[in-house]
Amino acid sequence: MSKNKIRLGLIGGGKGSIIGDIHRMGALRSGAFDVVAGALSSTKERADASATAAGIPLDRSYGSFLDMAEAEAARPDGIEAVAILTPNALHAPAIHAFARHGVHIICEKPMTGDLPQATSVVAAVEAANIAFIVAHSYTAFAMPRRARALIAAGALGDIRTVHVAYLQDGRVALEHGDASPATHWHLDPAKSGISGTLADVGSHAAHMASWLTGLAIEEVCADLSALGRHNLLDNDGNALLRFKGGAKGTLAASQMAIGKANGFGFYLYGTKGSLTWSVETPNELHFAQFGKAPEVLTPDDAERAEDAHWETMGFGPFAPYTSAFTRLYTEAGERINALKEGRAAKPDHAPDLMAGLNVMKFINAAVKSSANGSVWVKL
Repeated sequence: MSKNKIRLGLIGGGKGSIIGDIHRMGALRSGAFDVVAGALSSTKERADASATAAGIPLDRSYGSFLDMAEAEAARPDGIEAVAILTPNALHAPAIHAFARHGVHIICEKPMTGDLPQATSVVAAVEAANIAFIVAHSYTAFAMPRRARALIAAGALGDIRTVHVAYLQDGRVALEHGDASPATHWHLDPAKSGISGTLADVGSHAAHMASWLTGLAIEEVCADLSALGRHNLLDNDGNALLRFKGGAKGTLAASQMAIGKANGFGFYLYGTKGSLTWSVETPNELHFAQFGKAPEVLTPDDAERAEDAHWETMGFGPFAPYTSAFTRLYTEAGERINALKEGRAAKPDHAPDLMAGLNVMKFINAAVKSSANGSVWVKL
């Protein structure tokens, strides 16, 4: 373990968790972190098996995040940062447990299970003066970052319409299988929070819409559905959006879209031009300006080199996704080190505490809108 690297612990993301592996590899590949501890599962036995597979010593493998928070705080070489990869409703309790010990936090999206939890988290993190990053990982893809830079430079002129969509078929398999709220946490409001699919993938879409354009969502009119037999939480939905400054848009989120493995994308239109992108073709950004031939922009040599590393390790189409987590953890490391050293952090793209809170405000407003007959609700 390097003395100069940030000591990182993992909460959740144990054996069999794709997101756990990607977080761990992104952290290590960034060069900013050492993964030294974890509470990787809900029982000590499973947590130890996952820790062994991840190279975490068993004396720093814990059966709960509460045990981990106290034990690591008592160690002179305790963790300095933690990645929280648990079900949504556990995010807030875990954040509170580590924030009180001054541990910096990288949290999976959405930030919490509901808006009151999010408000309490903001207060705790601000009081602790710690770094906080929400893993809206698509903002770390190369081409969305290029799109954001083009918009900031005025290439689209004034933004008129913003359309974002995240369509998957993941819950179709659950519908046809033997999953239930008792066996799958995404289906259980006690673990998932106030929303299902809108929180799971729609949160990415809502954050992307504002992050790209710099425009805050002010009002939402949503129609959320719970299709099929697992009907405790939404698994399909649509929303009309009104942005500060007058732009309008739409958001679609579904996990009942048969044939869509991971259909996330955006379609932006301004007074001068447009940008469109899909994670299904992650290295293509379609750019059109009025009166000019449309272009397809692709990553530069440095961006492609990052993907190439993961491609040689057998990640294939997942390479841009893994590269994104490397960028996310690189920026998290810079933010944490800046706080430790008492200096200003270099500007970065990583979603922060307020970004997490704004997404929770959106989810809360959309759920309220749908429950009241799809009326307009201010965030």
